[in-house]
Amino acid sequence: MEITCRLNPAADQPLYEQLYRHIAGEIGRGRIPRDARLPSRRALSRHLRVSESTISAAYELLQDEGYIRPESKRGFFVNAVQPLPEVTASIYPGPQPASAPVPRFDFSTSATDASLFPQRVWMRLMRETLHNRPDLLQRGDPQGDWALRTALSDFLYQYRALRAGPERVVIGAGADYLLSVLLQLLPEGSVVAAEDPGYHGLYRACGRQRLSVLPLAVDEAGMSSALLRKSTADVCYVMPSHQFPLGLSMPAGRRSELLRWAGERPGRLIIEDDYDSEFRHQSRPLPALQGMTGDAPVAYIGTFSRSLAPSMRLAYMVLPDALLERHRQGLYKTGETVSRFEQHTLARFIAQGHYARHLRRAGNAYAARLARLLALLRAIPHADISGEQAGLHFLLTVPQLSEQALTQRAAAAGIPLRGLSEYCMRAKPKPSTVVMGFAGLRDDQLDEAVAALRTAWGV
Repeated sequence: MEITCRLNPAADQPLYEQLYRHIAGEIGRGRIPRDARLPSRRALSRHLRVSESTISAAYELLQDEGYIRPESKRGFFVNAVQPLPEVTASIYPGPQPASAPVPRFDFSTSATDASLFPQRVWMRLMRETLHNRPDLLQRGDPQGDWALRTALSDFLYQYRALRAGPERVVIGAGADYLLSVLLQLLPEGSVVAAEDPGYHGLYRACGRQRLSVLPLAVDEAGMSSALLRKSTADVCYVMPSHQFPLGLSMPAGRRSELLRWAGERPGRLIIEDDYDSEFRHQSRPLPALQGMTGDAPVAYIGTFSRSLAPSMRLAYMVLPDALLERHRQGLYKTGETVSRFEQHTLARFIAQGHYARHLRRAGNAYAARLARLLALLRAIPHADISGEQAGLHFLLTVPQLSEQALTQRAAAAGIPLRGLSEYCMRAKPKPSTVVMGFAGLRDDQLDEAVAALRTAWGV
């Protein structure tokens, strides 16, 4: 049989690889049948006008991959290969379009101001860590490196009144990841009470662990302790410092009620999500629920994605003794999901006071931006704003329009917004209300952004 193909000496691929690919393709498509005898090296080199070494290299590749077999003193024969279907389109479709267009103005609740990131200090600390600590190339403590856990323990005691030594701190790649790990530590069949409206990531995490979620209505003080007592839940998930999405701060009385509920029966647990407590615009940060009593069954989760950058997938949790023992027995590799160089850079960043200074600087910048934005929005007739005392988002109510009209008209103007109803399970949302983040806006965009919204809404 003859094999004819065009070999291009100017191509990036060597000639032997071009020949190999051609013959393999012909065998795979069934065009060279099983047990067919291939031309000898000499005959094929004369036919294609290439060297015998090129033919030999191509045949060796075909033999190594099982397309052909040598038979003594007879030559090379084709093995049985299941024919491949004809492909009419490339299996590599090329670059895909972005999942969503870049917003004209970013009012999302997950954004931060990248210009506030302390890049110069962080890079210096990272370079020093890379240079001075080659030992960090080795594997570390699965719970997280001791240096970071110690720095976090000290910081959380000073700023959030947490009572937790470094032995109870667990490091992991993001708050959602640690939440999933925490849920795996719960007894099978646990029922988790959730704030309604609230964070829908909890429902996804519980669904992966096959745990039941029970939405409980939130009043002006947070999760209703009366409803919690009447429920079958043995775990409750709350955001007491700055509830998402309502922006409420749970008063001391309600916090005490939740702690009493948790202490009344063995096995109960409070999960305290403290996702953006660093920024309070009208008062100092509130003490964490976990710090109100030393032996409370509270698992505390915090993250750096809001205070530093969303792409920094580094979070931490503080576990009560019972769950900490289960975590160690389960041999979870939480700390090893984060680069040790990044852990030690952050440890030095905290211990040397850079993180505290960054929080003051960023907090002042966000507070000033928020004040200007609120002044602009309050100029909208009948507009009502709530939840603005802390964090990086608030609620805006414009009663002239429905929630659907607010979000759809804003989207048509290139400004995606989320309505409050998106975060409700059973609760009835406040009408005509959208959730507004402001950290992703630049100061020089505020006037234009609000003007664009008012034009879209006709207010």
